[in-house]
Amino acid sequence: MNGENINYESIPMEDVQRAFEQLTRVKEGFAAKGWFAGTSGNLSLRVGGADANPLRFVVTASGKDKSVSTPEDFLLVDEYGKPAMPTGLKPSAETLIHCEIYRLTGCGAVFHIHTVFNNLISELYGEQGSVPISGVELIKAFNIWDEGAQIDVPIVPNYADIPRIAGLIEGAIRPRIPGILLRAHGIYAWGANAFEAKKHLEAFEFLFEYVYRRELLKSSSRA
Repeated sequence: MNGENINYESIPMEDVQRAFEQLTRVKEGFAAKGWFAGTSGNLSLRVGGADANPLRFVVTASGKDKSVSTPEDFLLVDEYGKPAMPTGLKPSAETLIHCEIYRLTGCGAVFHIHTVFNNLISELYGEQGSVPISGVELIKAFNIWDEGAQIDVPIVPNYADIPRIAGLIEGAIRPRIPGILLRAHGIYAWGANAFEAKKHLEAFEFLFEYVYRRELLKSSSRA
């Protein structure tokens, strides 16, 4: 499917503009934290609500400096990750992964960043296939309120072939965990809306740093 097949009149342009504005605010906040090194990372937001059919979402354009804001930072794409309006912009190379997450979870926003801690923790637990985290207060950010809660954040292999990664997403998603780590790459976190996806992403980053530093303390105490 491509832009020539889309009925543009059916696309709520006020929703598209609202999504651009929301993602701009998120992008600026994450950029201030240094979470978009070297144009890395991508953000997306569903347009038209969870019941909108077919799926349309706004996603970051490929190769843009996310530390600055321009009128060409985002574009609208369809359920296949193809531009859904006339544009000279290219969607982020990893848009297919966003497509799978939307399809499988029905979420409203997907945020992806590369950081030192999410890369290190994915390598530390890569062979195990998930990051075990237990007894940390911030697990409640995922609406998990069990006493002494334990979660396991799934890790999938990273490949240059994006469709190959996209094919692994369905088998990796766990009902209570709104995120997936790509090994030595970064975290994908999602939520019902931009606020929730941001909350989840920030919680994951806190937890990954906590677990990594805890492991360093254990290692130093054994030395």
